[in-house]
Amino acid sequence: MDDLRLGVDLGGTKIEAVVLRVGGDEPTAVARMRVPTNRAEGYEYVVAATAKLIADVAAQAGLSSPPPIGVGMPGSVTLRRADGTRSDAPLTKNSNTTCLNGRPFRSDLTRLVGHPIEFANDANCFALAEATYGAAREARVMFGVIMGTGVGGGIVFRDGGGAHAWDGAQGIAGEWGHVTLDPVGGPPCYCGRRGCIEQYLSGPAIETAYTARTGVKRSLLEIAARAADESDARATLDQVVEVFGRAIATVTNVLDPDTIVLGGGVSNLSVLYESGLQAVARWIFNDEVRTKIVKHAMGDSAGVIGAALLA
Repeated sequence: MDDLRLGVDLGGTKIEAVVLRVGGDEPTAVARMRVPTNRAEGYEYVVAATAKLIADVAAQAGLSSPPPIGVGMPGSVTLRRADGTRSDAPLTKNSNTTCLNGRPFRSDLTRLVGHPIEFANDANCFALAEATYGAAREARVMFGVIMGTGVGGGIVFRDGGGAHAWDGAQGIAGEWGHVTLDPVGGPPCYCGRRGCIEQYLSGPAIETAYTARTGVKRSLLEIAARAADESDARATLDQVVEVFGRAIATVTNVLDPDTIVLGGGVSNLSVLYESGLQAVARWIFNDEVRTKIVKHAMGDSAGVIGAALLA
């Protein structure tokens, strides 16, 4: 089992698990399963369903016990309870599977599975997969961007031992979506602040901006398709490009990565790789942009593959 790893991608709607054979230029999936998260069933249900999926996918791979395990999920952890007291175990925070928030999911799952587990934010898993097998294989430092239902990011650096995700002193490294662009007049964010990048560049935020202009609800795909002929759709995407340029330039000025990989549904907007690159160039502290800004290569598999690589 030396070259086998088990990864779990815990999302708001589904939990996916894979047993992966690593090494070489490409990973190989030995077994793969997914089940609904059913988060409305509550905390204990999600913990038990995740543990069962780990056992089931290991059995599907013909293993009597799981190989090294990594789990990726939205959010991070804190030792501070809601009442201000300290917890002995890390508590989940900022997860879109809200029943996990304030609960010791990491320690409870590890205890139920009976094996050590490595955990990371889902954006870090995305970045790790793209740095290891995807669009940033040669990068010394890369930043992985997720622009989907929410906006997040992950940082990966490469040394003699391979690619490593960086989570930071507080576990919030790469939380690009909650950099505030307009704390006074910007749209309110669920985090309690205003003007966070997520409130401009997530799929729902773009759709909301279009509706505010037109009074009509359309999907992101519809807005993009109409941009060539409709001024409101074009103006909505122009605003996306402007914010994208400033937001990516902020990351570039601080981190100066070799490669930035874009993921999530919003990354499919072709305008980001055209006028979006020009918008970035206007705001970085240099007279040229050497950082490569590219589309993801791993698709929907990045999260679960990155989770396996944690182990």
